[in-house]
Amino acid sequence: MPNYWKTQGIPHKGWRLINVIDIREDGQSEWDTNYESCMMCGNEKIRYVHIVSHDEVAEEFSVGCNCAARMTDDYVNPERREAELRNRANRRINWSKKQWKYSKSDNLFLNYENHFLLVFKDKYSAKFKIRIDERVSKKTYDDIDLAKIAVFKNIEHLKENDKW
Repeated sequence: MPNYWKTQGIPHKGWRLINVIDIREDGQSEWDTNYESCMMCGNEKIRYVHIVSHDEVAEEFSVGCNCAARMTDDYVNPERREAELRNRANRRINWSKKQWKYSKSDNLFLNYENHFLLVFKDKYSAKFKIRIDERVSKKTYDDIDLAKIAVFKNIEHLKENDKW
Protein backbone atom coordinates (compact mmCIF):
# COMPACT_ATOMS: atom_id res chain seq x y z
CA MET A 1 0.00 0.00 0.00
CA PRO A 2 1.50 3.34 -0.99
CA ASN A 3 2.18 6.16 1.43
CA TYR A 4 0.48 9.16 -0.19
CA TRP A 5 1.85 11.49 2.48
CA LYS A 6 5.14 11.21 0.56
CA THR A 7 3.63 11.28 -2.96
CA GLN A 8 3.85 14.41 -5.11
CA GLY A 9 0.52 15.70 -6.44
CA ILE A 10 -1.66 14.36 -3.60
CA PRO A 11 -2.91 17.25 -1.46
CA HIS A 12 -2.40 16.93 2.27
CA LYS A 13 -5.02 19.48 3.34
CA GLY A 14 -8.41 20.66 2.10
CA TRP A 15 -10.17 17.29 2.25
CA ARG A 16 -13.82 16.93 3.36
CA LEU A 17 -15.12 14.15 5.58
CA ILE A 18 -17.96 12.46 3.70
CA ASN A 19 -18.76 9.51 5.95
CA VAL A 20 -17.40 7.12 8.55
CA ILE A 21 -18.20 3.42 8.18
CA ASP A 22 -17.87 0.50 10.57
CA ILE A 23 -16.92 -2.34 8.24
CA ARG A 24 -17.67 -5.03 10.85
CA GLU A 25 -21.20 -6.29 10.38
CA ASP A 26 -23.53 -6.78 13.33
CA GLY A 27 -22.60 -9.97 15.11
CA GLN A 28 -19.46 -10.54 13.03
CA SER A 29 -16.37 -11.67 14.93
CA GLU A 30 -13.08 -9.83 14.94
CA TRP A 31 -11.49 -12.75 13.07
CA ASP A 32 -14.11 -12.72 10.29
CA THR A 33 -13.79 -8.98 9.64
CA ASN A 34 -12.14 -7.95 6.38
CA TYR A 35 -10.28 -4.90 7.60
CA GLU A 36 -9.21 -2.16 5.21
CA SER A 37 -5.93 -0.32 4.82
CA CYS A 38 -5.56 3.45 4.96
CA MET A 39 -5.14 4.81 1.44
CA MET A 40 -3.07 7.71 2.74
CA CYS A 41 -0.50 6.13 5.07
CA GLY A 42 -0.92 2.43 4.32
CA ASN A 43 -1.79 1.51 7.91
CA GLU A 44 -3.51 -1.86 7.92
CA LYS A 45 -6.41 -3.29 9.92
CA ILE A 46 -8.71 -0.27 9.88
CA ARG A 47 -12.20 -1.09 11.12
CA TYR A 48 -13.65 2.44 11.11
CA VAL A 49 -13.11 3.76 7.61
CA HIS A 50 -13.27 7.52 7.06
CA ILE A 51 -14.31 8.47 3.53
CA VAL A 52 -12.80 11.80 2.46
CA SER A 53 -12.90 13.73 -0.81
CA HIS A 54 -10.95 16.58 -2.36
CA ASP A 55 -11.79 18.82 -5.32
CA GLU A 56 -8.41 18.12 -6.94
CA VAL A 57 -8.58 14.31 -6.61
CA ALA A 58 -10.96 12.24 -8.73
CA GLU A 59 -11.54 9.42 -6.27
CA GLU A 60 -12.61 9.39 -2.65
CA PHE A 61 -10.01 8.09 -0.21
CA SER A 62 -10.71 5.54 2.53
CA VAL A 63 -8.49 6.44 5.47
CA GLY A 64 -8.06 5.95 9.20
CA CYS A 65 -9.08 8.45 11.86
CA ASN A 66 -5.65 10.07 12.30
CA CYS A 67 -5.18 10.64 8.58
CA ALA A 68 -8.76 11.93 8.24
CA ALA A 69 -8.11 14.47 11.01
CA ARG A 70 -4.90 15.68 9.39
CA MET A 71 -6.35 15.77 5.86
CA THR A 72 -9.49 17.67 6.86
CA ASP A 73 -7.67 19.80 9.45
CA ASP A 74 -10.54 18.83 11.74
CA TYR A 75 -9.40 17.15 14.93
CA VAL A 76 -12.90 16.85 16.40
CA ASN A 77 -15.41 15.41 13.92
CA PRO A 78 -13.53 12.35 12.59
CA GLU A 79 -12.89 11.22 16.15
CA ARG A 80 -16.44 12.07 17.27
CA ARG A 81 -18.02 10.17 14.36
CA GLU A 82 -15.80 7.15 15.01
CA ALA A 83 -16.70 7.26 18.71
CA GLU A 84 -20.40 7.23 17.77
CA LEU A 85 -19.83 4.05 15.75
CA ARG A 86 -17.82 2.46 18.56
CA ASN A 87 -20.62 3.27 21.01
CA ARG A 88 -23.22 1.78 18.66
CA ALA A 89 -21.14 -1.40 18.33
CA ASN A 90 -20.93 -1.65 22.13
CA ARG A 91 -24.68 -1.09 22.45
CA ARG A 92 -25.21 -3.89 19.90
CA ILE A 93 -22.99 -6.24 21.93
CA ASN A 94 -24.87 -5.37 25.12
CA TRP A 95 -28.16 -5.80 23.27
CA SER A 96 -27.30 -9.41 22.42
CA LYS A 97 -26.92 -10.11 26.15
CA LYS A 98 -30.43 -8.95 27.05
CA GLN A 99 -32.62 -11.58 28.67
CA TRP A 100 -35.87 -11.85 26.72
CA LYS A 101 -38.87 -13.57 28.31
CA TYR A 102 -41.45 -15.93 26.84
CA SER A 103 -45.10 -14.97 26.89
CA LYS A 104 -47.96 -17.43 27.43
CA SER A 105 -48.36 -17.63 23.65
CA ASP A 106 -44.66 -18.56 23.33
CA ASN A 107 -43.53 -15.20 21.90
CA LEU A 108 -40.37 -13.45 23.03
CA PHE A 109 -40.85 -10.09 24.70
CA LEU A 110 -38.81 -7.47 26.46
CA ASN A 111 -39.74 -4.30 28.31
CA TYR A 112 -37.01 -1.83 27.44
CA GLU A 113 -36.87 1.85 28.38
CA ASN A 114 -40.65 1.93 28.91
CA HIS A 115 -41.29 0.30 25.52
CA PHE A 116 -42.76 -3.10 24.75
CA LEU A 117 -40.73 -5.21 22.31
CA LEU A 118 -42.03 -8.44 20.82
CA VAL A 119 -40.67 -11.11 18.49
CA PHE A 120 -43.38 -13.43 17.23
CA LYS A 121 -43.93 -16.11 14.61
CA ASP A 122 -45.64 -14.92 11.44
CA LYS A 123 -48.94 -16.76 11.02
CA TYR A 124 -48.45 -17.12 7.26
CA SER A 125 -44.90 -18.48 7.23
CA ALA A 126 -42.27 -20.10 9.42
CA LYS A 127 -40.56 -16.74 9.80
CA PHE A 128 -40.62 -14.12 12.54
CA LYS A 129 -41.88 -10.56 12.82
CA ILE A 130 -41.21 -7.82 15.32
CA ARG A 131 -43.31 -5.32 17.19
CA ILE A 132 -42.14 -2.19 18.97
CA ASP A 133 -44.97 -0.78 21.06
CA GLU A 134 -47.83 -0.63 18.56
CA ARG A 135 -45.64 -0.68 15.42
CA VAL A 136 -45.59 -4.10 13.76
CA SER A 137 -43.05 -4.86 11.06
CA LYS A 138 -44.08 -5.87 7.58
CA LYS A 139 -40.72 -7.52 7.06
CA THR A 140 -40.11 -11.09 8.20
CA TYR A 141 -36.92 -12.65 9.54
CA ASP A 142 -35.63 -16.18 9.10
CA ASP A 143 -34.84 -16.76 12.76
CA ILE A 144 -35.28 -15.27 16.21
CA ASP A 145 -31.74 -13.87 16.43
CA LEU A 146 -32.17 -11.93 13.17
CA ALA A 147 -35.46 -10.58 14.48
CA LYS A 148 -33.78 -9.42 17.71
CA ILE A 149 -31.09 -7.64 15.69
CA ALA A 150 -33.87 -6.00 13.65
CA VAL A 151 -35.45 -4.75 16.88
CA PHE A 152 -32.11 -3.22 17.87
CA LYS A 153 -31.67 -1.55 14.46
CA ASN A 154 -35.22 -0.17 14.58
CA ILE A 155 -34.68 1.24 18.06
CA GLU A 156 -31.43 2.87 16.92
CA HIS A 157 -33.26 4.37 13.94
CA LEU A 158 -36.07 5.68 16.14
CA LYS A 159 -33.55 7.22 18.56
CA GLU A 160 -31.63 8.89 15.72
CA ASN A 161 -34.84 10.45 14.45
CA ASP A 162 -36.08 11.51 17.92
CA LYS A 163 -39.11 9.20 17.67
CA TRP A 164 -38.15 7.03 20.61
